[in-house]
Amino acid sequence: MPHETLDTVYAALADPTRRAIIGHLVRGDTTVGALADKFPISFNGVSKHVKVLERAGLVARRVTGREHWLTLDPAPLGQASRWLEHHRAFWETRLVALERILVGEEKRHRPARKRSRK
Repeated sequence: MPHETLDTVYAALADPTRRAIIGHLVRGDTTVGALADKFPISFNGVSKHVKVLERAGLVARRVTGREHWLTLDPAPLGQASRWLEHHRAFWETRLVALERILVGEEKRHRPARKRSRK
């Protein structure tokens, strides 16, 4: 996935309203009007959020008569998830190595305990 596309997807997902829209679309296609009824913002506000999601490739729109139907396209989410997973694995291995080093240092610098004789 090109960085510009990845940037657009993550920017779209950065907003809680857009994430909520995605959450509604996971359940199935809906019209812009029906979607707007679920949010405490104006129809135009929801429409602007939908346009951001469309530009990111997360939502597709089809017009049937006067109704604008929205469909979730999960492909960009999968691509963004794979990018995150790759980097999570990268950092996880480094953090495990760092932990081993720190634990080794801690053991080396720990004062020796005196044994008591009974």
